Amino acid sequence: MLLETVIGLEIHAELKTNTKIFCSCSTEFGAKPNENTCPICLGIPGTLPVLNEEVVNLAVKAGRAVNCEINNYNKMDRKNYFYPDLTKNYQTSQYDLPMCVNGKVTFNYEGKEVSVRINRIHIEEDAGKLVHLEDEPVSLIDYNRAGVPLVEIVTEPDLRSPGEAAAFMRELKGILEYAEISDCRMEQGSIRCDANISIRPYGSEEYGTKVEIKNINSFREVQKALEKEEKRQKELYQFGEEHKIKQETRRWDASKAKTLPMRSKEEAHDYRYFPEPDLTPIIIPQEKVDELEKSLPEMPIEKRARFVSEYGLSEKDASIIISSKTLAKFYEEVVGLGGNPKTVSNYILGDLLRMLNANNMEPEDIKISPKNFVSLLKIIESGKISNTAGKEVFKEMFETDKDPEIIIEEKGLSQISCSDEIEKLVDKVLSDNPKSIEDFKAGKTQAVGYLMGQVMKASKGKANPPVAKQMIEEKLSKM
Repeated sequence: MLLETVIGLEIHAELKTNTKIFCSCSTEFGAKPNENTCPICLGIPGTLPVLNEEVVNLAVKAGRAVNCEINNYNKMDRKNYFYPDLTKNYQTSQYDLPMCVNGKVTFNYEGKEVSVRINRIHIEEDAGKLVHLEDEPVSLIDYNRAGVPLVEIVTEPDLRSPGEAAAFMRELKGILEYAEISDCRMEQGSIRCDANISIRPYGSEEYGTKVEIKNINSFREVQKALEKEEKRQKELYQFGEEHKIKQETRRWDASKAKTLPMRSKEEAHDYRYFPEPDLTPIIIPQEKVDELEKSLPEMPIEKRARFVSEYGLSEKDASIIISSKTLAKFYEEVVGLGGNPKTVSNYILGDLLRMLNANNMEPEDIKISPKNFVSLLKIIESGKISNTAGKEVFKEMFETDKDPEIIIEEKGLSQISCSDEIEKLVDKVLSDNPKSIEDFKAGKTQAVGYLMGQVMKASKGKANPPVAKQMIEEKLSKM
């Protein structure tokens, strides 16, 4: 039986505000436990919330960035459930009148265009954080995150593979990052994803039983978790046991590389939504929507197209560079100072990204200044140092951002370009390798490559390759 995978995502992104959604407590990450709290975000009876206007502005920008319609009239609701990290025993969210509806995100995946409809975007407050101590009978609660403003972005079930889902997440992260709606640091929990997945016979119009997966903390893990759950459900179908797929919430255990059951999946009525009596409806004039839309910067899809047409990059290379706003800015600054677009791209996609990954660093952690980067490229182009030496200099610049001239001087990496010095090396190599000379005379042109290697070895990599090669060829042609 041919089976089709159906995936929809619910993404929670922390908004880039200085204060929480209903109070003036800081949203700064990394504070001491329960330091950024007050009676309002702790849900003390008798306190009243006041909606942060910047939350509304950022949510509208998020909606327009993904082509949503903005509901000029919307409201807040209470979502009722009990959990220790929820101080009030309800979450202030939006239910039947969300802020943004009917959007769409289009991106490329494995050479094809994929469109994902956005069902809705609504604003809500975050809950606190439970800390479970290993081998201890207690859990600790940090309420610093309680009241941090979120947008929840809900897609339609338009994704058809785990790979597509991960690619969509990367595309959405780029949009939110470029528009400065969220800093999207998954390691800090500022963007989180719950994934809904079901299986159905290929061609069927009806959806299969939906399973929600929680506790996914990276794009790579999104794909892994969905692949494992997809495999589990397909195997049940293949053995005629699809009835064992329950509508439930499962969590992703990365250490065991499997999804594990948590609880049966709630329906909307289980939350007993009702309008928030302490907040008035939110009215957003259309002029305000238009003003916020005009303030949006160049989006990733537009930047990718421009990098391809303006800098001659491939679609793949442009996609990798623009996947990080910081990396794209760094690239353009280097090119703007005179760096060759393709050479800069090669360094970033090769050496720079490899070093970032090896050191578990983000593009925001790059120490190399665009000015020093361009200086290094011009030094290599002038022939003062070889490409190999250039990579050695680049490595030290990555660690220290020293001036490349100083590094070259300290390490003695200057290339030998003086004809007299190179001629002495070439003469010595030719004298020591008569067989290679005979091979060349016999038509074996690869002998030139061997002799070049010997010259580079003798010069400890410092001989100027084009000058050395030309000299070898000239001397061989005269023998």
